[in-house]
Amino acid sequence: MTELTDLTVAGIRDGVRSGAFSAREVADAFVTAVSRAKALNAFLVETPDHALAAAKQADDARAAGETLKPLAGVPIGMKDLFCTKGVTSTAASHILEGFTPPYESTVSQRLWDAGAGMLGKLNMDQFAMGSSNETSAFGNVISPWRRSDGGNAPLAPGGSSGGSSSAIAARLCPAATGTDTGGSIRQPAAFTGISGIKPTYGRCSRWGVIAFASSLDQAGPMARDVRDCAIMLEAMSGFDAKDSTSLDLAVPKWEAGLSSNLAGKRVGIPKEYRVDNMPAEIEALWQQGIDWLRDAGAEIVEVSLPHTRYALPAYYIIAPAEASSNLARYDGVRYGQRELPEGANLQDMYAATRAAGFGDEVKRRIMIGTYVLSAGFYDAYYTQAQKVRTLIAQDFERAWAQCDLLLTPTAPSAAFALGEKSDDPIAMYLNDVFTVPSSLAGLPAMSVPGGLDAGGLPLGLQVIGKPLDEQGVLNAGLAIEERAGFTARPEAWW
Repeated sequence: MTELTDLTVAGIRDGVRSGAFSAREVADAFVTAVSRAKALNAFLVETPDHALAAAKQADDARAAGETLKPLAGVPIGMKDLFCTKGVTSTAASHILEGFTPPYESTVSQRLWDAGAGMLGKLNMDQFAMGSSNETSAFGNVISPWRRSDGGNAPLAPGGSSGGSSSAIAARLCPAATGTDTGGSIRQPAAFTGISGIKPTYGRCSRWGVIAFASSLDQAGPMARDVRDCAIMLEAMSGFDAKDSTSLDLAVPKWEAGLSSNLAGKRVGIPKEYRVDNMPAEIEALWQQGIDWLRDAGAEIVEVSLPHTRYALPAYYIIAPAEASSNLARYDGVRYGQRELPEGANLQDMYAATRAAGFGDEVKRRIMIGTYVLSAGFYDAYYTQAQKVRTLIAQDFERAWAQCDLLLTPTAPSAAFALGEKSDDPIAMYLNDVFTVPSSLAGLPAMSVPGGLDAGGLPLGLQVIGKPLDEQGVLNAGLAIEERAGFTARPEAWW
């Protein structure tokens, strides 16, 4: 029999329903895998009791002849940006170290209501700020992948959802939650050879998700294949009256609607995404993806998104501005860390707490955000960036008159070594060059593994869809998945 930890979400769900194995056996297998993989530093908190309790409920329900819940018997990982009742939730920052929420985020509650169990809280870039999972206050997450060309340096799993991507690729969990502000689901998925989808802004509630940039943050699933992402997204989505940005729409049956037949669909290839110095391997994979979608029945058309080159600078004004506002609440007064030097007044306490609690990248973005929101620079920077954001959204709207979906690379390179770009923030930010535009426009977008580079590392292809067309994105992703036949996995060294 296949190792239980090799099974997908769908395989676990169907096996538990049929009685091929028990939910307890599945939970035990993953709990053991997590306990043996501490070298990856993917989990900040392990919660075996939660996973085992959910497994017991699933097994008891089956024994009683009851209809099983959609995710009964499926243990998952939870990114540490989601507040979980009674389990520490820190956003991987010292300033929230030890914070135990008395409430549950809407997304995590929906997953528990669907029968899923939690294996633990997953490491991440601090407050979701980073592209390599090197900004966590609790140490770097390490990718389970290694280069096949003799280079043995520890690799970045992508960010900010690096704990999620590393854990799934290493078979420590079949799926996990992620959040995506400018590419933090898609880029780590590409780096580790898994799938991940950022849904339309508002599909998943942000209530109980520790905020980075409120107009951009969106929860989404990460898993080993497209079907699993569809299953997870169905459980995570839905209207939430506690979130003013939540869309009051019914949740489609995305898994039932999966089809890799793209006949009648037009797929746009944005010419502006052919950036300078693009590696030949990325260009070749992109062309291969075009051929795969054509083979699936799609018509390929070239489109133009002329303001693409302004997306990254606009994003790195808007996101830090919102972060500066959101993170002002961490002041040492109500919860989290407090630094109170002897003889200090209130302002001294604020300064000491934030200096000690926030990491360098968080401080950098707060300072950028505070600067662009200041009286002298608000119109020159923040207002202009918002205008650019509108122009980028309008580019996409015009493109939809010519096509139904867009295909691009997910990231400009395969995974890089830890430390390789940490001293150069601009080089790090450029990892988001292909993912940021769709985030600014609030569009659904997905990364699917397409192949390996010369060093044996995964490369991803990105599908971008119209607002609310997660089905179209998933279907195109499935067409790529079927034709790519990606089965590569990292060799266990941890």
